[in-house]
Amino acid sequence: MEMREELMHRTREVEQIVEKFLPEESGYQKTVLEAMNYSVRAGGKRLRPMLMQETYRLFGGKGEEIEPFMAAIEMIHTSSLIHDDLPCMDNDQLRRGMPTAWVKFGYDMAVLAGDALLIYAVETAAKAFAMTEHGERVGRAIGLLAEKTGIYGMIGGQTVDVINENKEKDIDTINFIHKLKTAALIEGAMMVGAILAGVDEQAVETVEEIATNVGIAFQIQDDILDVTGTLEELGKPVLSDEKNNKTTYVTLKGIDESKRLVEDYSEKAVNLLESLGGDSEFLKNLIIKLINRVK
Repeated sequence: MEMREELMHRTREVEQIVEKFLPEESGYQKTVLEAMNYSVRAGGKRLRPMLMQETYRLFGGKGEEIEPFMAAIEMIHTSSLIHDDLPCMDNDQLRRGMPTAWVKFGYDMAVLAGDALLIYAVETAAKAFAMTEHGERVGRAIGLLAEKTGIYGMIGGQTVDVINENKEKDIDTINFIHKLKTAALIEGAMMVGAILAGVDEQAVETVEEIATNVGIAFQIQDDILDVTGTLEELGKPVLSDEKNNKTTYVTLKGIDESKRLVEDYSEKAVNLLESLGGDSEFLKNLIIKLINRVK
């Protein structure tokens, strides 16, 4: 099976797993449930749950306990997108070619849906306790996921991004933002896969380093696409960084140097992955494809 077909097959598999953990849309609070599910179902690459699953498989994981975590990390990621699109943040009206949550459901309901997905993600991940004899692994994985999501991870990075809006940022600040805002959740995804598979601490640390390189390369490529892409290709407004007066790798380093950095980070990630051994061919190709995407 070619990479494109294999990727489509595995994306469908991930979609089915995420779907079965979404809440039923009923009760007096139905509106927020609809907003949550609408946002998760809006599509996307499903990068984080797929990286989690493939890392788990790389280390020989075969159980079902990975599945609630796959759904949980997609809920967390979706929560961040809902909040990112709000008028007080990026003020975007389109996401993946569809109206953003605040446009469709209102500002207030979008805030609630983003908050609800964060909490529901923890509730979902906790379902893994009933699926394995290794409860200590599940507990550690939940703690790690919270760390990579919160003030020392994604939310911390978003905070530094917001407080530096309309300010010139140096490369160290941008690296800090990328490391937390984007790379942290990719680190969480791959590390959870490794932890649930029961690998040793050294392997978990290597996986974290792989994910850091993937995350930073992914974000630099995102910055490049914001300049070179089109609305039709990306399904979201282009030149958003310029409109919001954001300093990025592209504004500091230029397109050519940014592309070179993407290649450098990609190469580091692939070399580290190959050092782990095992059948990592699909995971390697997945990382390369996602980093070098054109949409």
